[in-house]
Amino acid sequence: MTDPLPDPLTDRPAPRRPADRPPNVVVVLTDQQRWDTAGAHGNPLGLTPHYDRMALTGTHAVQAITSQPVCAPARAALQTGRYPTATGCFRNGIPLPSDAPTLARHFSAAGYTTGYIGKWHLADHDPVPAGQRGGYDTWLGANTLEFTSDAYRTVLYDDAEEPVLLPGYRSDALFDAAIRYTADHHREPFFLFLSLIEPHHQNEVDAYPAPDGYAERYQGRWMPPDLAALPGDGGSAHRHMGGYLGQIRRVDEGLGRFFDALRSMDLLDDTIVAYTSDHGNHFKTRNTEYKRSCHDGSLRVPLALCGPGFDGGRRIDTPVSTLDLPPTLLDAAGIEVPAEMQGRSFLPLVRDPAATWPGEAYVQVSEAECGRTIRTSRWKYHVTAPAADPWNHPTSDQYVETALYDLRHDPYELDNLIGLASHRELADALCERLLARMSEAGEPPATITPAPSHTHPQRRVDPLVHSLPLEGARFGHQPRRG
Repeated sequence: MTDPLPDPLTDRPAPRRPADRPPNVVVVLTDQQRWDTAGAHGNPLGLTPHYDRMALTGTHAVQAITSQPVCAPARAALQTGRYPTATGCFRNGIPLPSDAPTLARHFSAAGYTTGYIGKWHLADHDPVPAGQRGGYDTWLGANTLEFTSDAYRTVLYDDAEEPVLLPGYRSDALFDAAIRYTADHHREPFFLFLSLIEPHHQNEVDAYPAPDGYAERYQGRWMPPDLAALPGDGGSAHRHMGGYLGQIRRVDEGLGRFFDALRSMDLLDDTIVAYTSDHGNHFKTRNTEYKRSCHDGSLRVPLALCGPGFDGGRRIDTPVSTLDLPPTLLDAAGIEVPAEMQGRSFLPLVRDPAATWPGEAYVQVSEAECGRTIRTSRWKYHVTAPAADPWNHPTSDQYVETALYDLRHDPYELDNLIGLASHRELADALCERLLARMSEAGEPPATITPAPSHTHPQRRVDPLVHSLPLEGARFGHQPRRG
């Protein structure tokens, strides 16, 4: 007599992860994705149902800010938890030091197998030599994927530096590779970094190639208010938005397939998945490029996490930096956060929204300018160094006030308040906080010259703004004035 078939409801296998096995960790990184393309941020087009589910049922960092709105510096920060000026990768074209203490090395030391798939942008050529791969055990990547591939021809390089042509639309091909990696390593704790190129433009044609039919589906249906108000001399949003949104839709479909694969392998409840982007996209409305500015279109990105430690429908409403993601992932995996990391784990905020937190995100800007920014929930304060060469000078000792935005009343940053006499006391307080953050990042002492003063007959700041602490500010440095 043969044994009866197992009952699918009562004879389900036990979870694969033993109680003492740490969770798997996966980072999904998009390139140049604005925060407001996600339904979790109110986008009306239904582009991101799988990301939205992460944000709804997991943990949603509502005000996530990149540490640097340029590809390579942002990626160096995500790999190390250190500011771009601290790693030396303050602009594109500077390789990450071969001995940099990266996430891959920290997870590997804790017994994880590690894998990298997709765009790297932290080496000096393709194929990326083994010594410039950040310590990842398994490699399927390209330094500049935007130049080694196009939408339907994805070329990466494997561990042996041999080219690998992946079939299908580019983001689909990368998710397929991630699913294969997960299947191959499901019996051991793994850390996987999946780095997509979408929704970045295809450089050589300055276009956003979505899958067939996707650009047409979204063209002309929605425009971010800042881009609608600021077309600029070179603004390309009205020409490119359909393809950009179509790319994001296809990425989200790939994210859904990846979650399906985790579920089918009984890994979904045992895997932390973090989704974010390196920076946003202002479509040439703030300068002649797509990013490299202090505005939220350039700085603000989606960030959601799900899995062990993050499930339960939690929100982080205070600003956090993507620099905080590396220590958060280590903390959630039970790995001690290294002292050299300048980001801080926001896992305490996940557990207790009242936990102590700085109250602002700090941003370094390079290439288009040498700039420094702090962003609170309400205020954006930005300074630049006119005498510094933004391509060759990572820092400066002389800055001038350049922008002040009231994000509560001007969320699209259309009205620059810098220099208003009515806002002088506020700007001084923000200046003090900015200098403190620059010092904490290891930058040399600097002075900030106030913007020329002017008045507006109807502008004022409520006295309560000056009588209450500025969203958790800690004042310990006095601003030095030039």
